Amino acid sequence: MSERATREETVDVVWSGSWVAERLGVALEGDGELRELLGLALRRNPKRAHLLVSNVLGKHVPQRPSVVHGAGFELGERVRALLGDREARHAVVLGYAETATGLGHAVADGLRDAPYLHSTRRPVAGVEQAGGFEEAHSHATSHLLLPEDRDLLASGGTGADASVLVLVDDEFSTGNTVLNTIRALHALHPRERYVIVALVDMRSADDRDRLTAFAAEIGARVDLVTRSTGTVALPDGVLERGQALVAAQEAEQAAAHEAEQAGRAEAPAEAVEDAHPAPVTRVDLDWPAGVPDGGRHGFTPAHRAALEAALPAMADRIAAELGDAPGLRDAPGLGDAAGPGDAPGLGDAPGLGDAAGTAPRRILVLGSEELMYAPLRLGTALEAALGADTEVRYSTTTRSPVLAVDDPGYAIRTRLVFPAHDDPADGPGDRYAYNVAGAGFDAVVAVVDSTADTPELHAPDGLLARLAEHTGHVLLAVLPSYVPATAAPTGVPGTPTPAPERQEPAVLPEPLRGPDFSSYAPQDVGWLLQDLSDTELEAPTEEREEAIQSGGAHYAESLPVEYQPSAEYQALFTAALEASAARIARAVGTVTETVLAERGPRPVLVSLARAGTPVGVLMRRWAQHRHGLDLPHYAISIVRGRGIDATALRWLAAHHDPADVVFVDGWTGKGAITRELAAAITEFEASGGPAGFDPEISVLADPGGCVRTYGTREDFLIPSACLNSTVSGLISRTVLRADLVGPDDFHGGKFYRELADSDVSGLFLDTIAARFDEVAGQVEEEAKELLAADRAPTWEGWAAVERISEEYGIHDVNLVKPGVGETTRVLLRRVPWKILAKRGAGADLEHIRLLAEQRGVPVEEVDDLPYSCVGLIHPRFTRGATGADGKAVQGA
Repeated sequence: MSERATREETVDVVWSGSWVAERLGVALEGDGELRELLGLALRRNPKRAHLLVSNVLGKHVPQRPSVVHGAGFELGERVRALLGDREARHAVVLGYAETATGLGHAVADGLRDAPYLHSTRRPVAGVEQAGGFEEAHSHATSHLLLPEDRDLLASGGTGADASVLVLVDDEFSTGNTVLNTIRALHALHPRERYVIVALVDMRSADDRDRLTAFAAEIGARVDLVTRSTGTVALPDGVLERGQALVAAQEAEQAAAHEAEQAGRAEAPAEAVEDAHPAPVTRVDLDWPAGVPDGGRHGFTPAHRAALEAALPAMADRIAAELGDAPGLRDAPGLGDAAGPGDAPGLGDAPGLGDAAGTAPRRILVLGSEELMYAPLRLGTALEAALGADTEVRYSTTTRSPVLAVDDPGYAIRTRLVFPAHDDPADGPGDRYAYNVAGAGFDAVVAVVDSTADTPELHAPDGLLARLAEHTGHVLLAVLPSYVPATAAPTGVPGTPTPAPERQEPAVLPEPLRGPDFSSYAPQDVGWLLQDLSDTELEAPTEEREEAIQSGGAHYAESLPVEYQPSAEYQALFTAALEASAARIARAVGTVTETVLAERGPRPVLVSLARAGTPVGVLMRRWAQHRHGLDLPHYAISIVRGRGIDATALRWLAAHHDPADVVFVDGWTGKGAITRELAAAITEFEASGGPAGFDPEISVLADPGGCVRTYGTREDFLIPSACLNSTVSGLISRTVLRADLVGPDDFHGGKFYRELADSDVSGLFLDTIAARFDEVAGQVEEEAKELLAADRAPTWEGWAAVERISEEYGIHDVNLVKPGVGETTRVLLRRVPWKILAKRGAGADLEHIRLLAEQRGVPVEEVDDLPYSCVGLIHPRFTRGATGADGKAVQGA
């Protein structure tokens, strides 16, 4: 399609960036086509509040499929002209997930003979990763490269010398993503030439100079092919003002929604129309055998030829279903009658219809996240099949959360929100479809692959139900998810999994999530554990202690009987939680802000189960509440004397960049786990495990002076230390026993469903999260101070433990448990000998004194203690060291 024709599709009376520009002073400066190609929107993002919204990409703004494909195809033709026919035949095209997967494929079409691969954020079982890279400004950064042919990136699958690599993204804003990609791939497959392709080049002068210097550094030629060029002018303070504007708009919209719901509730029954959601019909496309559903594992010229031949017949099947759909039998192109198509308030949005008059019937082909190209080509074929009298549009769903404002000068007019439906590696979460609601579509053809055809897709709040609220008919087209020969159960190269419902299980086990495992919400944490709930692992405390101290068993081979608190103790926990909630919220905010500043922009939180897990959940909630970040969070097992779960580390490395992993714990005592983790990571890498994990632990409280990243170094009561599983999602301490945990298994854990009536896990989280806004100002100041301070570990706690061990004749630092949290654990899970309390310590030790009284353990007040208290385990324990009532002997 010509450039002039494309301009006719995108031109509009009101620029769809004017709303943002007027309020924030953001300006697009560049060639005359720039405003026709781009609008502006806002989003929650700590790095960049504004979002450039393309009118020809087919992601956020519905557009004619021929315009979307034509934009990429023309860029591909320009690359072919740049390279010449000979060199173009040896080019490989790489597109970026998720936004540019379809654009990159269209560029490969324009090159004609080039194979295509796009990066992905969906790991595929049994497919070895050929590389990866990071996208710094994105809300979801990790890109995986999973080609079926391992030679594809090196030589285009020909076995010849390294070919030209063509990298395609929707916008070239700073160049960081492309430089990261080239740097990573050049180290694996050096080549002499790269071509970067984008719809718009928005780099600054400094960014342009950086690319020139980078090309000289690697000794390669780097060309750039773009549709339009310009820059984004950002006034001082625009990020903060943008975030404030987003917050104000969200609050206003929430209030309007509540008022609308209240009005509906008060309306008389006869005034409320019956809801008649649109029917959902499956359409069998008869997808050509052996043709991949996209470029996740590679797409060759032979695949392209097979797809082109099959497209007309697949479009006819869709058209036939549309012709039979209620209310569409008379649509232009499907019958004879015409009808209105514009939705009130949306007529001026680019790609959403005409400003006035009667529009033709409107059909939307809706792709799904990375699945952009197949729906796009079905859309181009449907355009040809239905003719000019029927308006066909194309867009896709997305992971990216963007503010919607129903104004002609704003690029994102409406949004639909629905849960993810493809078992994403980073856990469940919201997904979005923009400018679909209220756009007057008579039918929507939703296209997904079979991996994403899940119960969540068909749920009452799923994508199909949300679409049915805004159109007359929904067609569902499911493409078979392509599985490479390395992973396909048939072992036939180029064969999709036969009629698959889901992907095959991963070689590595998958995380467990609530409500099936733990009482936490599924998005709060993924447990890298195996479920041993049906295994009898509990032993009486005294028996466990004797076996542990005699060397007959390791503490991780069994579990203590879960302590059930008395009513008095439960009341003490509740009071302590209320009294300390603000202090804990402040520490949560401080440690999270420190992590985001030093390990951002999107760290992967990995809690050390189980004390670290509530802290990790709270850190995730802080990042979401204050910054709109949806951080991945997992819980992993580490066992003193046995190391960390190596299988869990391998899983993390397969799904995330190890450099992004931030280990989280509740508090430090003497620093034993800190040292254990550092030694375990060193051993893991030495044994051939993936490198790059940072063994530093981030904790809520660091009274022992053992770590650099903490919320506070005060030794105060963290109420989650007062209880066991009932404040930690009803999950036990982790278990490592040879007869239960194999070399490729996760460590074990139990889910105590039977304790649900006593569960206060949610109460603990909600009480603290409710104080986030209250402490935000203090957190900002404390985080700034910490980031500028010398936070080197002092190991003061370790020195104190060694001194106490000798003074009290224990001669074993493992039996000295410093700090409120560790002392509580001694009283709940071990056989305590005595408790040392800092003279004058107040309310933070009330639960310690109560537990000590219940177990008959003396509390000795001492001076010169760096902790609030220290718990001493009986140094020469046998069951004879307790009285007949099971209480510890009074005295040394």
